[in-house]
Amino acid sequence: MSMDIKQIQDLIKFIAKSGVNEVAIEEKDFKITIKTNQEPTYVTASIPTPVSLPTQQAAAPAPTTVSSTPTSTAPIPESSNLITVKSPMIGTFYRAAGPEKPNFTNVGDEITQGKVICIIEAMKLFNEIESEVSGKIVKILVNDAQPVEFDQPLFLVDPS
Repeated sequence: MSMDIKQIQDLIKFIAKSGVNEVAIEEKDFKITIKTNQEPTYVTASIPTPVSLPTQQAAAPAPTTVSSTPTSTAPIPESSNLITVKSPMIGTFYRAAGPEKPNFTNVGDEITQGKVICIIEAMKLFNEIESEVSGKIVKILVNDAQPVEFDQPLFLVDPS
C-alpha cells in the first residue's frame, strides 16, 4: 500500500479535524506516523445498547472528545423511553446511499433491528450503520453530509 502525497494530505486534514493526536499506519513496505501538537483528549462514555460495527471498518481512531451536538429547535417529548442512537465512529454522516437515492430513514419511519439507518464515511470507506433497536424515528439530530464524532447522538427513537 503506497500512498500519494494527496492521500497523505487528506489523511493529515482528517486527523487534525478529528482531534486524534497520533496515528500510525504500517504495511510491509510502507510506514507513516502522523502526530499533531494538540493535547491528547479522552472521553469516557457509557453506551446503553451494544453498538456493532460493520465488518469492513478500518481500525477505529483513538477516542476524541465530542465537540458539539446540534441543538433541537422543535420540542421533543421529554419521555424517558426515547432511545438515542449514537455514532459508532468518527466520519461524515449520510442519510442516503447517494445524491439521487432516497433517504434510509425519515422522521416518523418505523425501523427494525438490523435495518440500515445511515452511512458514515471514514477515510473513503462507506460504512452502513444498522439499527440496534426497533421503533419509530422521532428526531434526526444530524444534517446530511455533516461530520460526526464517535458516540455523537444521531437519532432519537421511540421504541413503543
